[in-house]
Amino acid sequence: MTTMAPAVAAGARPVPSLRRFFLLGLVWLVVLTAGWIAVSPWTSYPSAMLARIGLEAGAPYWIRAVRLSPDRMDVETRLEVVTQGPAGKVRGEIDVSAKPGHYAYGLPVFLALLLAARSRALVRRALLGYLVLLPFQAFSLAFDLLKQMAMAAAGTPGTLGVSQWQLEGIAYGYQFGVLVLPTLAPVAVWLLLDREFFQAIAAPWRPVAARA
Repeated sequence: MTTMAPAVAAGARPVPSLRRFFLLGLVWLVVLTAGWIAVSPWTSYPSAMLARIGLEAGAPYWIRAVRLSPDRMDVETRLEVVTQGPAGKVRGEIDVSAKPGHYAYGLPVFLALLLAARSRALVRRALLGYLVLLPFQAFSLAFDLLKQMAMAAAGTPGTLGVSQWQLEGIAYGYQFGVLVLPTLAPVAVWLLLDREFFQAIAAPWRPVAARA
């Protein structure tokens, strides 16, 4: 006995093809990444501002001044380092820098997922996702700079003025911010904003009992 598939209600979103979704996502990712490279200094600037606020509030004894430009964040620190020169030991202060866009590539990933899913309210969700991603990008940027400071001053005892567990926290925060967060955050934000599409894709893979 043959059965007829239920008709799709008028205006309802058709059940998506997983293969088509991945292929579209890959194409959109290539296209958007090419465009994002050109505009990333400006789209990443707000995350640099957030990172600046976090560094100045969280490490005031390390930070002397922060300078921002669209494609660069320079930090003058109060941390001293001692080097051996021709005339003897020379003391200097540590300066570190990073590119805000280096950890902001999650934006084209997020937008590619939205476009591949043919998300409703695309513009609204794209803007909301962009804003939600900024703190995650700022986290990665801030811990990159903190790691640079800690490593540069590690050879001068007493300069950092923090305990071992705090240094380990910086190391773990840097690893998480570099290796995990830039790719995890855009996928998580997309899943949060486009749950109905993910549920439609996941439905055929769920056990029959779970769908009953």
